[in-house]
This record gives sequence, C-alpha cells and structure tokens, in this order.
Amino acid sequence: MEQLLLLLIFLPLVGALVTTFSGTAAKHVALFSSIVSLALTIAVVCNFTPDASTQFVVNYPWIQDLGISFHAGIDGISIITVILTNVLIPLIILTGYKHEYKNGNALFALILFMQSGLLIVFTALDAFLFYIGWEAALIPIYFICAVWGGKDRIKVNMKFFVYTIAGSLFMLVGIIYLYLQNPAHNFDIQAFYNLNLDGAQQGWVFWAFFIAFAIKMPVFPFHTWQPSTYTEAPAVGTMLLSGIMLKMGIYGVIRWLLPIAPAGLQQWGYIVIILSVIGIIYASLIAFTQKDAKRLVAYSSIAHVGLISAGIFALNTQGMQGAMIQMLSHGINVVGLFFVLDIISSRLKTNRISELGGIAKQAPILAITALIIVLGTVALPGTNGFIGEFLLLMGVYQYNIWIAAFAGLTIIFGAVYMLRMYQNVMLGKTNDLTIGFADIAGTEKVVLYTICALIIALGVYPKPILQLSEASVQHLIEQVTQKLTSVN
Repeated sequence: MEQLLLLLIFLPLVGALVTTFSGTAAKHVALFSSIVSLALTIAVVCNFTPDASTQFVVNYPWIQDLGISFHAGIDGISIITVILTNVLIPLIILTGYKHEYKNGNALFALILFMQSGLLIVFTALDAFLFYIGWEAALIPIYFICAVWGGKDRIKVNMKFFVYTIAGSLFMLVGIIYLYLQNPAHNFDIQAFYNLNLDGAQQGWVFWAFFIAFAIKMPVFPFHTWQPSTYTEAPAVGTMLLSGIMLKMGIYGVIRWLLPIAPAGLQQWGYIVIILSVIGIIYASLIAFTQKDAKRLVAYSSIAHVGLISAGIFALNTQGMQGAMIQMLSHGINVVGLFFVLDIISSRLKTNRISELGGIAKQAPILAITALIIVLGTVALPGTNGFIGEFLLLMGVYQYNIWIAAFAGLTIIFGAVYMLRMYQNVMLGKTNDLTIGFADIAGTEKVVLYTICALIIALGVYPKPILQLSEASVQHLIEQVTQKLTSVN
C-alpha cells in the first residue's frame, strides 16, 4: 500500500509538468490530474483503519550522511488534511474555468505543484522532509499572487513572503536544534517525540515552532499580512491560501509542536489561548467596519481560526476533535464564500458592499447557494460549521469557562456581520450595476452545488470524519499528557 501514498504525493508533480506544456488544454489536464488524486484519496480512505497507527508508510534513505529519509505516512490526523487538500483542489481549478488567464498553463501547473508540497507537509514523518514540503508549498503561491494578483500585488506579496520566510527560519532553527539533541542524529519524528528536553529547552522550542505556525494560520498578532494578501491575490490564490494553506499551521501545531514541547505548552499555552481569543474579538470587530466583501471574509477567517487555535491549546479530546472537523469545514466554507465573491466581481468588477444589492432577484440560484454557504459559516445547526464550533467551544469551556464565553462571541459576531453582508449584497433593490446580473451556470453550478452538498452532509452526518481522527487524537493527547507527567 505504500505505493498509494507515493502516487498521492507525486502525481500532482507529474500533472504539473504535463500541464505546463499543454497550452490551451492546461485547465483540462490540471482538472483531470486533480480528479485522479481525489480518486486515490478515496482509495486511501477506503483502505484506512481508524485506529491510532500510522499507515501507508514509506521510508527510503535520502541523504544518509545527515540522517535524512523520505519518511511519510498517514494517520487519523493527517488523513483529514489529505482529504481537505484533494477535495478542494479540483473545485479550485474549476473556479478558474471561466477566467481567461494570461499564461494559464503556468497558473494551473503551479496549483498542482502546490498540491504536492501540501501533501508532503501533511504526511511527512521526517522533520527535514516536512520543512522541504513547507517551503515547496510557499513557492507556487508566491508566484500565483505576484503574477496574477491585483494592482498592489507586489507590495502586498512581499510582506506575505517576508512574514512566512521569517517564520520558516524560526522553525528551521528549532528543527536543527532538535536534530543536534537527538543521539541518533536523524530527523525522524518519533525520535524528536522521545527527546528528554528540560522545561527551558522546550519553552524556546515551543516558540520557535509556534511563531512559524502562527504566521501561517494566522493567529493574532501575526495576522497583519493576511487581509491584504487575500484581497490582492487572484481568486484561486485566495482559495488556496484560506482553504488549505492556513491548515498547514494548524496541522503543524498538532503534529509537531504539542508532542515535542508539552512543557512549553504547559508554560505558554495560556498566553496562546488568550492571543487566539483576542484575535477572535479583534478580527470580528474589524469585519464589522469593512466596505469590501473580500476583506470582510478575510477577517472572518482570522476569527474562525482563532477559535480553532484556542480549541487545540485547550488540549482535550473535544477541542482537538473540533479542530479536526473544523479544518475541513472551514476550508469548504471559505472556498465557497470567496468563489461567490469572485463570481460577483467577475461580472460587476467590484466587491464593494455599498455598490451591490438585489442580486437575488436576478440570480436566485446564486443567492440560494450563497445563503447555504453563509449559514454554514455562521454555524447554523444542521450545517458543517456547527459541529466543529460546538466541539471547539466545549473544549475551551472545559479549559476555562470565562475564556469560552469570550471565544463564543465569534458565533454571535459572525452571524451579525455575515448575514448583514448577505443582506446588503443579495437582497434589497437592484441598482444600475446589478440590474443585468446573470445567474450561475456550467462549472459555477458544479462548484457551488458540490460545496453546498458537503456543507449539509457534514452537518447532518459528521460521524465518518470524527471516527477517522478520534483514535489518533486520543493517542496524541495521552502522549502529551504522559510526557508532561514525566517532565514534572
């Protein structure tokens, strides 16, 4: 079965190479490659045993003198992110079908290249391989934003690049330090887990990793690159960043930070939870003031990720399980939101809320699908957002009731600013700009119908996803708790 994981990782690279030289057929080749990856993912899920073991393991010597191996595998935590990646990539490619991109073959090839980097991040069991995947995923999104972005793309993209590179360097220093502390002198994840670092060592390793992951998520106050980058990036870039790439930071915290530096978590976790809750309130209040719908959704994403972060650092089963399913739900919802805004922007050349209105009268199918996505985003019971946010708030409540009370504001605030945006954009009277708005058709329907189906399916029956991750999540918490006990 190890060949299945190798195919999963490297097929997008082959697809990217073929797409590069496919000319006008590039988007079709890219879509076919992504659908094959999705089919492989279904095969992985069907052959996956939902226990705490790591499956589909590959382990080949790579740079033997430095103890570096191509070591990868899938467990109940990583399988959720693999599903997320390979479900969203075909949808993101489809969203670009009605756009005429200059050098479109390069754009679609970069998306597939990024897919491969993301899959390395989500399956790596070697810290050096994890770092390679981390950087490999950054390169294509930089070019996607820099070449196909808005008028301020260069300045905004440079800020994004500097932020992420700085964070990556902190992580690299942490990885090298752990490598030097490892008697076996390799980068194996289990060897890093087994290191006997004292409280002070774990404290600074905690911050070295956390800064890198917090920038990517992003968590307050490391978020300042995000709203402008999301706004200036092309629609496919924004979807890649918000739907999948920010999950690299969340996954990194769960897979690497918590098991390696539990004493650092014990010492500094409270501060991180406070920062996460500050981010929830801050981003929500800023979202109220936004005149551009795309920036409003960008700030709402910061608020939702703040709740995920708080749930993870609460270190209990409910919070961690909530984080797992909310990673999936948030990715689906935010891609849907940005695609709806891309449809509006491509027709009307604006995302300014004050210039819109009455679209529902002209495009009822778009309005209905957009409403379902908004309701999923605000965590209406029966939608995917409710399951994740309920578990996250339960996890934070077990940690501290007062922190949970403030964290819960994300649901109240989110309902207000998202529904108000929907009202101002979709309802009311049409104006001179929106009077001729055309309803969705073709690939637009395919994408939005699929997203709406996923929102309802996960909301009504989340059990299969929760079962996939449950054993691995419980094992992780037990592992961290045992290590904390030994340190203390």
